[in-house]
Amino acid sequence: MRIVIDGRARLLGDDVSTDAIILSRRKKETLDPAVLCRYLLESVDPDFAGSVRPGDLLVAGKNFGCGSAMEVAVTVVLAAGVRAVLARSFSRTYYRNAINNGLVPIECDTSGIEEGNLLDAVLDDSGIRVLNQTRGSEISGNPLPEVMLAILSAGGLIPYFRLNRDFRA
Repeated sequence: MRIVIDGRARLLGDDVSTDAIILSRRKKETLDPAVLCRYLLESVDPDFAGSVRPGDLLVAGKNFGCGSAMEVAVTVVLAAGVRAVLARSFSRTYYRNAINNGLVPIECDTSGIEEGNLLDAVLDDSGIRVLNQTRGSEISGNPLPEVMLAILSAGGLIPYFRLNRDFRA
């Protein structure tokens, strides 16, 4: 199983909470990710959502997705066209919600990645490699279990079950 994702790095800091990803007051208006993606990370940068392009990759420090366990904090990222988040570490709940919804969480050392760097991430049975095309460097990420790769390849947990009707990798 192999997943290849390339895109432009969009830099964030440490401890980006689910409430920073999408404000609670926005969720009171609607839970539709197609609407909410217009407000992605507005408390961090009010212009962020308008500058995100499909294919961009979010790059963060430690503890990405901390805070409440709301799934919409994952689906709004996907609705903005972001296929993966690279971070030094994730909240366990956000990490699992990402896998379940088909957003690729990549745990790796993000300290050498700068805003706008062009990245190629390759996930397969041998591990995770992130090539920074802009800097000409490569970093390794924490490998994913085979079943998680299969879930991500299918597009998330529901599509995975539609294909397999069971946990088979």
